[in-house]
Amino acid sequence: MAGALDGIKILDITNYIAGPFATMLLADLGAEIYKIETPGSGDPFRSWDKEPKNYAPSFCAMNRNKKSLTLDMKTPEGKEVFLRLAKDADVIVENLRPGVVDRLGIGYEDIKKFNPKIIYCSISAFGQQGPYRERPGYDSLGQAFSGLLSILTDLDKPEGPGASFSDHLGGFYAAYGVLAAIAARQRTGKGQKVETSLLEATISFIGFSITQYLFSGQVPKKSTRLKTAGVYALVAGDGKPFIIHLSHPPKFWIGVTDVMGCPEFQTDPRTKDRQARAKNFDMIYETLSKIAQTKPREHWLTELQARDVPCAPINNLAEVFEDPQVQFLDRLMKVEDPEFGVFQLVRNGVNFSETPAALTLRPPKLGEHNESTLKALGYSAEEIHGLKEKRIL
Repeated sequence: MAGALDGIKILDITNYIAGPFATMLLADLGAEIYKIETPGSGDPFRSWDKEPKNYAPSFCAMNRNKKSLTLDMKTPEGKEVFLRLAKDADVIVENLRPGVVDRLGIGYEDIKKFNPKIIYCSISAFGQQGPYRERPGYDSLGQAFSGLLSILTDLDKPEGPGASFSDHLGGFYAAYGVLAAIAARQRTGKGQKVETSLLEATISFIGFSITQYLFSGQVPKKSTRLKTAGVYALVAGDGKPFIIHLSHPPKFWIGVTDVMGCPEFQTDPRTKDRQARAKNFDMIYETLSKIAQTKPREHWLTELQARDVPCAPINNLAEVFEDPQVQFLDRLMKVEDPEFGVFQLVRNGVNFSETPAALTLRPPKLGEHNESTLKALGYSAEEIHGLKEKRIL
């Protein structure tokens, strides 16, 4: 079955996470992706992990369903190849430093002169303009500047993030913008520039917390949501962690206090309603933590689930795929590579009844599609050989 974006051609000038993740999301939906890489080295994520060489898990996680074309666009010949590709492209996605594509002569203003229907998506760290435009930017900085990290870590003992939220959010918002621009072009016939940044995407993502601050004037921190939503992360007697999320319905608090042997909390003025529990969160947490230590995790989860209390084990990544619900959802897919054998990747998170996301191409080897791409553009075997000799490919 054809994907939702079948027939859409995208040129991918991206590295690391945000850009490759955006184009992979679009590739999963059926778009044809040409990943433009630096000759000889390619996307730095190819060598991020030691093994397999130049085909690291970090790279494979972001680059399935793409064709790899190595191209030195600093040379006139390399630029000419790119411009030929761009003539009938639908979308270009780049996440180089602001201004680089313009200096190379392949920016939005350059491309739209001969391809006015182009959708040109630029992803940056902090925005294409502004005082931070020239700064190097990575995921942790996006989380820090946006305020996200301030509600994920204890500011008295700050720690860096354990996952690349801002990078992935930049990719999500980029893909979201590209899809909207494709829909708009179907109505108007016009292409457009799409921009996002790690900073803007992350600020948008935490708009819920920001809006609460704007209305109340109270700056949230890590504990704020735990208190207001009634979230308790506990360690059971067998050393295994689990979490309870009470939210708003009173029946959940009644269930917890019955199961954990403290029914007096149901009528205690300090704990009888959500507002009171938020004020006395630390006392409640200390009490529940001590009780949790008296029995193994499976006991608590079984008893809490019997009372319909929202709870879950805090799974590490090895445990995730032992979970029966995750197994039922079938979130992994096998990829066969002639050199490295069979490995697994995570499926796309959206399911379609008519235009399913699919694995059509394994992550490409560096420059794997050089010849086929250039032949399709009309280059002769001699011309392709000449470009290789000059190390333009």
